[in-house]
Formats: sequence, structure tokens, C-alpha cells
Amino acid sequence: MTAARLTEELALRFARIALGHVGREYPNKPDHTLAGPEDALTPRELHPIFYGSYDWHSCVHSYWMLARLLRRYPGFEAAADIRALFDAQLTPEKVAVECAYLAAPTARGFKRPYGWGWLLKLAAELSLLDDKRWSEVCAPLAEAFAQRFRDFLPLATYPVRVGTHFNTAFGLRMAADYATATADDDFAVLLRETALRWYGDDTDCPAWGEPSGDDFQSSALIEAECMRRLLAPEAFLPWFDRFLPKLARQEPATLFRPATVSDRSDGKIAHLDGLNLSRAWCWRALAGALPEGDARRAVARTAAAEHLAAGIPHIAGDYMGEHWLASFAVLALEEEP
Repeated sequence: MTAARLTEELALRFARIALGHVGREYPNKPDHTLAGPEDALTPRELHPIFYGSYDWHSCVHSYWMLARLLRRYPGFEAAADIRALFDAQLTPEKVAVECAYLAAPTARGFKRPYGWGWLLKLAAELSLLDDKRWSEVCAPLAEAFAQRFRDFLPLATYPVRVGTHFNTAFGLRMAADYATATADDDFAVLLRETALRWYGDDTDCPAWGEPSGDDFQSSALIEAECMRRLLAPEAFLPWFDRFLPKLARQEPATLFRPATVSDRSDGKIAHLDGLNLSRAWCWRALAGALPEGDARRAVARTAAAEHLAAGIPHIAGDYMGEHWLASFAVLALEEEP
């Protein structure tokens, strides 16, 4: 199956996939440090909201996807199930437990920065729904993660440029939507200044390390998308010209070739389906930022379509991909530039 845009039929398919795993506690891969035997708790005990979907961060971005689909199609067939899930899970009592988890000294680096960014992305999406109850309930948890960014970014001398969860450009880009949703200008300035400090002088990106065997992000393209999101067009376009100066010639060539996935039952290799989808998202957003008549627009749009076609058919099948890939497909199909 291929698609170029999100439809109600696809939205229903993706919603059903997520509704099938956000409440599935096992198998589970916790990112949890034990300070003593009393910390040996089940996923549901540790995280009463985000205990499903194999791991905490995948559960968070599956909730984001469900919120996005509910906003786009408020009357679609899965809407009642999504609302019932949110009513049952997004409660003050459960949010308080999620917040308390973060207070432990052993949780300082919990899900940094990938999960941080996704939680703030979820909070931003909830704030856009007509029903504000869930947004208001989740506000303390969102603010706790925003504060983690505020505390961490001044200490982070260097960015992390890998194509996995630790990529710092991805975290900044997702947090930017929360800054916009909450009209937090100071937070937005911190994100922008950090991006400029980390990436502002980058030129002629070779992308020679892409893809590695377990990438689900392009370190080059997510950096460009981060800068597009955080900089004004008059600042972004000259930076982008310097960063990928040969883009019109489809160079670096590795950014234009969809990744090959040899074993979708291997969780790390299955990441490469996500790489194709996240590249499609980035290429689409970058194309939208280029001026009309710029030859690079067509190049980027073609790359987006090719990567999307490589990733969309593999959303479901093996749980190693199924527990998370649909949300990346929605990013690629639906996220506003």
C-alpha cells in the first residue's frame, strides 16, 4: 500500500493499530534504573499511563498520534474509543505518578531527549483538541519535561548527531511545537539559541554515516528540519544553502536512497522502516520551506514520495515495527510544514 496523504481510511487503520498496543503491557523494554529492590516494579506500576507499546516513548508518541487523528477526524469510527482511552488514562492521579517517577535521582536522564520531545509534542497536540480536559490534566507532566529541557540545554556543550533516540536536533524540533502551543517565548528562545550554538556553523554536510544499521532518523535531515522549525525563513534559507549546497544535484546521494530492511522481526533493523518515514517527513517539510521556482523543491518532494512509498507498506506485521511505526507515518503524511 502506498499513500501520499492521510485519509480517514488510513487514520482508522493507524488508530486501530495503536489502540491495540497502547494497553499491551508485555513484551516491554523498560528504561529503568533500580536503586534498590523496592524499585523492581512492573511497567504499569512505574508508568500507569504509558506502560504499553513495548516502551514508554513509543506509547507516548502513539498517544500523540491518536490525539492527532482525533483532531483531524473527530467523527471517525475510532473516535469514541480514543476518547474513552483518554478519559481512563489521562487522569490527575495517573499523571501524578508519572511526575513522581521523574523526581527520583535515578530518573534524571530518563528518555532524554527523545521521550522529552515526544511528551511535549503530545501536550501540544492535546492543547489543540476541542476538549481541553486532557490537556489541562497533562499540563504538570508537560511542564516537568519542559523544565528538564531548560535545565539540560545550558549544560549540553555538544549536540548528539546519531540517528537514534539520542539525537538532540529531534528533541529541539519537537519541543518547539510545545513552546508555540503554550506561547512560551522564553522557552522558544532557549531552543533557538541552542540550535544555533550547536548547528549554526555547519556547512556542506556529507551524510557519509547514513544510514547506520539501526537508524530511524537521518542525522542530516533532522538537523535541517530542526533549523527550519526554529529559524525565521530569512535566517534558515542561507543556512540551508550552506548546509546542503549540492541538494539540487541530489547529493549527498545517500540521503536520496531509501533504506533496505532485511529483517523486520529484529527491532534494531526494523528501525530502518522508521528512517524511511522520518526522511519523508523531513523532505516534505524542507520542500515546503523552499521558494516557488526553486529547483530543489521538486527534488525534495520526489525524495519524500520515494521514502514514503518504501515505508508505508510496513507499518504493521511484526510487533517490533508495529508498536511505533504508524506515528511516524502520520508525521510523514500529515505534519504541517
